[in-house]
Amino acid sequence: MENPDFWSALDELIRRSRLVIDRPQGSAHPRFPALIYPLDYGYLAQTSSMDGEGVDVWLGSDPAQTLNAVICTVDLEKRDSEVKLLLGCTRKEIQLVLDFHNRSPSMKGLLIPRPDSTR
Repeated sequence: MENPDFWSALDELIRRSRLVIDRPQGSAHPRFPALIYPLDYGYLAQTSSMDGEGVDVWLGSDPAQTLNAVICTVDLEKRDSEVKLLLGCTRKEIQLVLDFHNRSPSMKGLLIPRPDSTR
């Protein structure tokens, strides 16, 4: 079921927030050095997610940086779930992020593409 108000609310959250990239593309995860970030990864400053940190964001190569999907993740090791925002991601970049979140037996991700996204 499509819900345009959901996407509008996320657009507003993004507009009101500062994006912080703390894990640039190609960098290693701080606790798992073999895990390399395929795109820039960060968070929205002064927001809150399930883990008590800022709302997570993957940043793609499209300069417009519009929200075109979210990924819902479940992490069995951390015993939590989160929503990750995908900004300006191409189809290829979306697949890279989805693969990143599904490569481990303990973490799984589900992609929710924005219905009006043309990417």
